Amino acid sequence: MNWLAFALMTVAAWGVYGVFLHTGQTLMRDPADGRYKAFLFVGIAYFLTAVVAPLVVLWLRGATWSFSAPGMSWSLLAGIVGAVGAFCVLLAFGAGGQPSVVMAIVFAGAPIVNAAVALAMHPPAGGWSGLRWPFLAGILLAAVGGCLVTLYKPAPARPPQAPTAQPIPAPDHVVGSEKSWQP
Repeated sequence: MNWLAFALMTVAAWGVYGVFLHTGQTLMRDPADGRYKAFLFVGIAYFLTAVVAPLVVLWLRGATWSFSAPGMSWSLLAGIVGAVGAFCVLLAFGAGGQPSVVMAIVFAGAPIVNAAVALAMHPPAGGWSGLRWPFLAGILLAAVGGCLVTLYKPAPARPPQAPTAQPIPAPDHVVGSEKSWQP
């Protein structure tokens, strides 16, 4: 079950990705280019985790340094579509999308696209008629779930308002031209 632990770690990492990325973009304090500056640091993070770390692991394991052309091509394509997806998330934020909505659409839609592409590239053994109803129901539920999360997300908390000046209370009574207060 190690695969499940790693899958859940990915869920946790990608689950915070959009919120963290939007926060980084906002904290760049550059409305025109903040998203591109944030993406630059995403690239630096990718370099550290996807280039430096595997090189160290391969070197420590004494791996061979031969790579197959198809393996390199598909892996490069995977990296490109991953980076394009990350960049499009930033563009969605820049166009006014909120992280809770953008990421709900992304994470509900991605499994549907994944299933369709996987089926197209590797058709099921029993043919298309071999698809079972729970699988099709899962695709439908993913779409409905993404819509429901998007449509009914909680409204953000309102920022606290500055205190307003309180009016001076009127005197309890007035006698002649003198104003007197009663305790």
